[in-house]
Amino acid sequence: MALIKQIRQRTGLAIGVIAVGLIFFLVGGDILGPNSMILGSGRNTVGEIAGEDISYEEYVQKIEETKLRFQQNTGRNPSESELSSIRDQAWQALIVERIFAAQYEELGMQVSDEELVDMVQGKNIIGQLRNQLTNPQTGEFDREQLITFLQSLENADPQQQAFWAQQEKMFADSRLRIKYDNMLAVSEYATTAEARLQHQAANTIADVRHIHIPYYSVADSLVQVSDQDIRSYISDNQERFKVGESRGLRYVRFPLHPSAEDSAATLEQINGLIAELRETNNDSAFVVRNSEAQNPFVRINPGDPLPQNLTNNVENPEPGEVYGPFLSNTSSYVAYKITDRFEGDPRMRASHILLSTEGMSDEAKEQVRQQAQDVLDEVNETGNFEVAAAQYGQDATSQRGGDLGWFYRDDFVTEFADAVFEANTTGVINRLVETEYGFHIIKVTELQETLTRKVAVLELDLIASDVTRNDVFRNADFFAANSSNPATFTSNAEKEGYNVLTATNVGPTSRSLNNMSGAREIVRWAFNDASVGKVSDVFELDDAYVVALLASKTEEGDGSINNPEIKAQATLELRNDKKAAYIKGKIDGLETFEAIKEVFPDATIGSTPDLRLNASTLPGVGFAPKAIGAIFGLEESGEKTAPIQEDIGVIVAELNSKIPAPEIADYTRYQNEITNNASQRTSYMIMMAMEELAGVKDYRYKFF
Repeated sequence: MALIKQIRQRTGLAIGVIAVGLIFFLVGGDILGPNSMILGSGRNTVGEIAGEDISYEEYVQKIEETKLRFQQNTGRNPSESELSSIRDQAWQALIVERIFAAQYEELGMQVSDEELVDMVQGKNIIGQLRNQLTNPQTGEFDREQLITFLQSLENADPQQQAFWAQQEKMFADSRLRIKYDNMLAVSEYATTAEARLQHQAANTIADVRHIHIPYYSVADSLVQVSDQDIRSYISDNQERFKVGESRGLRYVRFPLHPSAEDSAATLEQINGLIAELRETNNDSAFVVRNSEAQNPFVRINPGDPLPQNLTNNVENPEPGEVYGPFLSNTSSYVAYKITDRFEGDPRMRASHILLSTEGMSDEAKEQVRQQAQDVLDEVNETGNFEVAAAQYGQDATSQRGGDLGWFYRDDFVTEFADAVFEANTTGVINRLVETEYGFHIIKVTELQETLTRKVAVLELDLIASDVTRNDVFRNADFFAANSSNPATFTSNAEKEGYNVLTATNVGPTSRSLNNMSGAREIVRWAFNDASVGKVSDVFELDDAYVVALLASKTEEGDGSINNPEIKAQATLELRNDKKAAYIKGKIDGLETFEAIKEVFPDATIGSTPDLRLNASTLPGVGFAPKAIGAIFGLEESGEKTAPIQEDIGVIVAELNSKIPAPEIADYTRYQNEITNNASQRTSYMIMMAMEELAGVKDYRYKFF
């Protein structure tokens, strides 16, 4: 009886234990996982903005809102890489909400009801909405669609109404941010003194000789670098050697290469589809339905080439014929059918050199006209249009020799288009063409082409089958199961002939290891679950299985000699410092570059006749801002700089001559240039400053 009594007394406890066990069994993953609220609220925090914790749930809700907008805009679900971008957009949206809302309120900024109505149904429909409501036939914004949609909202389901309310809020928030950025952007101003300095930097020219003694001219054995030297160097330069939290990994990659059987099966499948493509009357619908190409039905505009894989294998492809299959360089089989060929609107190709006159007075424009005429005369004399474009051009095309590519007449302003399309031969047009942007020097590089083609692209990816994947997985799983520590990991890899790869300085938000993309789960494992020396289970990537070993762990803080990367960097810098001192000692008292070259045969002597003050590199030498600054500090012909230490070696320069920038009457162009450059950076700089002031902390890597 006493035993029965004890059992009865403990029944409540037993039931409680069983109940708790069942709860842990059912939801233990959530309770004990990274999102657990029982084990501390910090485990449910994805970041901190302006001193306020951002919960996992709030962040996920923002992700879903952003994802829904993506689906509404594109009509499809995002890919994995797009989902990563959506997560970043959601995080940025939370930052903007927390940081900028207070700024808007303090400044009294708002979007009125009238302004919002104008944005979504008035004369100034915003871009986001215009892009969502386009006529599929014309590709243009369709106001009738918008009217129909707005009229249907009153009777729409609650989810649709809630989505529209969310869209309107997003439009208003976006307009507030534009107002805020514009308010600061238009406050940018450049003084005449700043513009004069900009002009002088761009137009002060030196003719200079120089000698470059690279560090490899001095053998490493001639300079001694001890560990104590390195420790002291790191300590003295700690601001440059601060480290963030990172991990070091070693891993074996088991690639998912398709087998010969996989290739034969894919080839058989595409050959069957090719037979159907030859007979079908609706080529576009067929390839959209059956092809795995990103753009299965393409229009080749005049001047544009046919797909390279087609032209490499077929000399004169005929309409209606199917060519292929060919093996592409992206591991796929592809076939092509030219479904139509006709004469379309003409396109031409040209290059230009633009000398801008935007915002200038008539007097200043006249000076630019004369400068442009001088450039045109130089081009006609030398024939070096591309060189002149790189030197004088004032738009982005200058970096590619002024090339504008192929274009239709309507792609450019009337004056420019008329000049190009009236040309009957290729070559430089022997007159200046003035437009609202400035003066153009134009070179016609290709005459009119009108041939337009439509091409159906039938492509099937050559991928590993399930049978092949299973075979590869078994090998990876066997390796992981038998590699429990660094020693067995290394020995088993050597035994099986597997290549062990190393990834160092892996950050908490990394999504790849070296050039291996899609490795986010491996990185999360390294930061959340792994300890040094632990071997992972098998990770599945799109094109491989991976087994990883956590080799090292670095916490955020001061750099130290124990960090291999920091030690290597500090050693190199310290060794170069000592080599620079050695070089300077050896060339002290030598009067000529030839004498210096006798001491250091690896040195190179060169000359630059047109070095500009705003340059940062010496042609034939490399990045050398200190040397260039010293060169323009010289005054007399024949004067030499002291030996100057740069990252690339030691440089000594001799001035032949220096031509100061000429004084000009109007510096408006340079003021506009400074102001525009600053304005273009405003939005980014504001965001960076606000994040820093708000003390944004990002822990998302623990969850995603």
